[in-house]
Amino acid sequence: MSSLPIDRERFSFDYIETLCDVLHDLPTKDIDGVLRLLERAFVERRQVFIAGNGGSAATASHMANDLAKGVAEVGGRGFRAIALSDNVPLITAIANDKSYEEIFADQLSMLGQAGDVLIVISGSGNSTNIVRAVEVAQHIQITTIALLGMGGGQVAKMADISVIVPSDDYGPIEDIHMVLDHLFTAYLCHWLATGCRDAG
Repeated sequence: MSSLPIDRERFSFDYIETLCDVLHDLPTKDIDGVLRLLERAFVERRQVFIAGNGGSAATASHMANDLAKGVAEVGGRGFRAIALSDNVPLITAIANDKSYEEIFADQLSMLGQAGDVLIVISGSGNSTNIVRAVEVAQHIQITTIALLGMGGGQVAKMADISVIVPSDDYGPIEDIHMVLDHLFTAYLCHWLATGCRDAG
């Protein structure tokens, strides 16, 4: 049985159009709240932890790089940013000795202090290890920022501030989480370049 040919150009156009629509509907008030928290974290030299699974782990690593190195290019120093998904030996040790659900929470318990910031990235907002990380952050009094999709899931009800991508499709959600990383970095570089209070 022969299949109908795919209109590749149309498929590409539709995907891009979907992204544009979702970007247009992003909650900019919540993004403003995240930027304010990151400004304060920079001035106070707080540790920033970032966590995600799968594609979101890659975004977490990219964001840690951008907040540390990218911001330093303009600010003279960057954020003290760590992606909790990057230390593979530690993750596998925690998963083996305790459970996969504790891979981020356990690291946060060891490294986090009151006043630090945790950024969690999750398409569904329901990953158990992300929920556990936010629970530990609440206990330690770490401020939590969540980048989510699919209505936000459990984490949206727990985080101090959430940016929920208005989509139920992992592709656009993860695409836009990466856009948010670059938006945050571009804003912080602009903020520093225009002379923020107590920067440096």
